[in-house]
Amino acid sequence: MRAVTNDATTAFLRAIRLNLLNFQGFALEEIRSRRWTSATFAGARHELSFRLEGEGAEAAAKSFLARLRAAEFALRGHVLADIALVSEKYDPGRVTIRIEALTVEDG
Repeated sequence: MRAVTNDATTAFLRAIRLNLLNFQGFALEEIRSRRWTSATFAGARHELSFRLEGEGAEAAAKSFLARLRAAEFALRGHVLADIALVSEKYDPGRVTIRIEALTVEDG
């Protein structure tokens, strides 16, 4: 998958951080984005992998994942069209989460 410099990628990552209530043990593992178009929309598909580490990691992950589908994601110039959990892995003091999302240009 080819990486794409995309406003939506930065906005999406920022929105994820805000929805995690800026949990201090956040560590980005990987984020990849690629252009996406349909007959009527243009946007990007995103794959995001991150870790939550330290005290409260499991609680923060569970809270975030419980709200994932209904969470508000403010993305300037873009709309979050779809988001899905790909995987979650719990280890002592550490949670690894992979999600996929589709953003479309607003306007």
